[in-house]
Amino acid sequence: MCRPRRYREEMSNGLKRGEIIRIVKQYIGVASGYLGDFTYASHSDFYPEYCDLDLDPFDYLKEGTTRYRFEAILEAVPPADQAKIIRGVLAKYPVGSSDLRTEESATALVEMAERLERGGMVAGAPPIYTSAVVIRALDDAQSLLDRGGATSAVDRLHTALQGHLQYLCDEVGIAYDREDTMVALLKKLRADHPQLQDLGPRPDDIRKVLNSFASVLDSLNPVRNKASVAHPNEELLDPAEAQLVVNAVRTLLTYLDAKLANPGVDANGDIIFKPAGG
Repeated sequence: MCRPRRYREEMSNGLKRGEIIRIVKQYIGVASGYLGDFTYASHSDFYPEYCDLDLDPFDYLKEGTTRYRFEAILEAVPPADQAKIIRGVLAKYPVGSSDLRTEESATALVEMAERLERGGMVAGAPPIYTSAVVIRALDDAQSLLDRGGATSAVDRLHTALQGHLQYLCDEVGIAYDREDTMVALLKKLRADHPQLQDLGPRPDDIRKVLNSFASVLDSLNPVRNKASVAHPNEELLDPAEAQLVVNAVRTLLTYLDAKLANPGVDANGDIIFKPAGG
């Protein structure tokens, strides 16, 4: 059966079949086809009580044991809900409550849940110093990632990166036009920002890396305009390509924050980079 685009997007970073089997057989435990100590009633109660999810196991599988209903649900729900179910399992069945439930097996489940919560993305902490508009755009992007997948977040991350590059220029007095592209803004920052002049022990190699990111930025405008939800486009980025875009933007934001988060001083001892209003 052909799944709708939304389903394919949500599940692209979800649990693999082998991981579901490991949760069932190597942590919860199965006896005579039944999952742990679940009854039909307690299995239904498990989702609202332990997972903060309102779902009915019988909606996912009309006939079968609690084990098969549990597996059917884990296969069907999006990654964020899979993570909630895993954390619910850990709460209902803590370490030591059976011989299967060791510290090692619990750690494996925690790692699965954390991966699902991240959605396979580069960490997305906002820059330490940036504008309120950028923070808002990054918060919007994270909410969209949590609810709908990477494709939905591309537009807001594009806005966030554009705004952050402008903010960085503003903070050290680098002149630019409001129509300047992200490539032009990054070029001006690299040329004139005091804290981007020292690129460490391999400056030529790092320049090549940054030049490659400039090429990435050059592609973001058409990607955003023609293959994201910024406009009513008929064709949207597939999940893997959208995730690539999200991770590229986050990687550049993280690098700039690492280089520029700590204020530098000029020859007079004055701070050359500070938060707005500081």
